[in-house]
Amino acid sequence: MEIFDKIAHCVEFGKINLKSPYPPNMRGEVGADELVKEALDSGIDAGEVLDKGLIIGMNKIGVKFRANEVFVPQVLMSAKAMSVGMSHLRPYFISGAVERKGKFIIGTVKGDLHDIGKNLVGMMLEGNGYEVIDLGTDVEGDAFVAAVNENPGSLVGLSALLTTTMRNMEDIVKQLKDNNPEQKVFVGGAPVSQEFCDKVNADYFSPDPQGVIEISNKLMAAS
Repeated sequence: MEIFDKIAHCVEFGKINLKSPYPPNMRGEVGADELVKEALDSGIDAGEVLDKGLIIGMNKIGVKFRANEVFVPQVLMSAKAMSVGMSHLRPYFISGAVERKGKFIIGTVKGDLHDIGKNLVGMMLEGNGYEVIDLGTDVEGDAFVAAVNENPGSLVGLSALLTTTMRNMEDIVKQLKDNNPEQKVFVGGAPVSQEFCDKVNADYFSPDPQGVIEISNKLMAAS
């Protein structure tokens, strides 16, 4: 198995590092942490490590999650493995040696403190080469607008878990569109649907993180 395959395998199955006991069948083996460092130390380009290793692994777990073949705990372990691998790549992004695909501003809307879904989407976007600007939870419309103004060309994702707070998405979408009619806005969360997305004049809805990534990739490829 080549090192890219090994990295992708570790991300897909949530093998963080040598010390990690998860998954049980990989106990005692090196994980994403050691393998990414090994790849970089051997002179492999950081962009290749991202594209051929980390992104492949995150895409595989994303497809499984969409198909209900794995559940949130497994995806969180994959995201942790990816995040540890990404920690070795960040200096290359900062230096400009590796380009990000784009920027994605994400946050849970005003009145809502839930963040598991938002965090999953954010981690998977980062693992797919995006710079994620996470505004956290209980985020007002003004904060989204300010973030967009500071990061022109960014995509925006609004998250809500409660039917009472998802209503705030409509006001925030309006604020974003008033600020920039061309702004692309995603909405998501357990109570959110395509029908709701259309009703509040958002641009995109996906029931799973993989869909967000696929739509974002198409938008960035077209820009």
